[in-house]
Amino acid sequence: MFARLTQLTRHLYRPPFTRPSAPHVSSATPFSASRGLASKMTSSVPGQNKMIQTAAALIIGDEVLGGKTVDTNSAFFAKFCFSLGIQLKRIEVIADDEDEIIEAVRRMSNNYDFVVTSGGIGPTHDDITYTSIAKAFNLPLKLHEPAFERMKRLSKPHPNQPPLDWDKPSPTLTAKLRMVEIPHDENLPLESQAIFVAEDMWVPIAVVNGNVHILPGVPRLFERLLENLRPLLLPRLVNPEGKGIYRYLFSTPLPESAVAPYLTELAGRTESRGVKVGSYPRWQKKRNTVTLVGTDKEFLDSLVEEVEKNVQGKRVSQEDELDTASDNEEFSQ
Repeated sequence: MFARLTQLTRHLYRPPFTRPSAPHVSSATPFSASRGLASKMTSSVPGQNKMIQTAAALIIGDEVLGGKTVDTNSAFFAKFCFSLGIQLKRIEVIADDEDEIIEAVRRMSNNYDFVVTSGGIGPTHDDITYTSIAKAFNLPLKLHEPAFERMKRLSKPHPNQPPLDWDKPSPTLTAKLRMVEIPHDENLPLESQAIFVAEDMWVPIAVVNGNVHILPGVPRLFERLLENLRPLLLPRLVNPEGKGIYRYLFSTPLPESAVAPYLTELAGRTESRGVKVGSYPRWQKKRNTVTLVGTDKEFLDSLVEEVEKNVQGKRVSQEDELDTASDNEEFSQ
């Protein structure tokens, strides 16, 4: 599915032009076009007054589990959350299986403030993310007409296929409509259920149950949509942008066993201040790494001298900063 979704990237860029509206040919019920989403980032998310502190990601795709596709979206999402001070609590990779998706998305929506899904929203039979998430929250699928109109205006035809007649029912048109039929809650404003975050992209971010954000699996699309969602998340962050989460690295020549007693004591002493203490051995390297992670920069700064002294090390900007050529030669022999 990740591989098949790459066709979405061909639909992204085309100068705007006007076409006549296509008749509705899908079995799904259409959203009212008169209540369509504004193309600018003025949408509100259900539960927008609830602050965001925790996050989770659900990576959906047989290709990932089968080793055919490498999942890079997890790492990107982790860095994204870290930059905003959001505590990423869980990442799961599951198959294109309806029961698996339903169970996982319900649980994540219940347990975390900000949930994203990646993958499974393409045009083929095994792209079942929209359908499964709709079932998870007892919602119907409906054609999102603003997204359909944007698709017609912005998408590009496949180089090996003739231009699509948007006014004529066809198997190809039916397949494309699968990508703009999203879960719909009639009790919520339309503009809160799908967000357009870029003028030159027709792909919406569908929002379900107030905190589940459905994104495509193609890394190029996943990353751009998520980055463009950032301004809408900032007002809801427990830790506003600019504060975020800080990670301090310390390079030490001591083995983990030697620093373990001190780090255990330090972790217990600083836990109430939101500090996480970590220790990471570096295989076949003479120096290991100790980390402090937290949101209170002033408090972290106050610990630097103490940590350097007790691990006989030095704060560094990257793990290999104090490595030497002789160190590498010694372990390569």
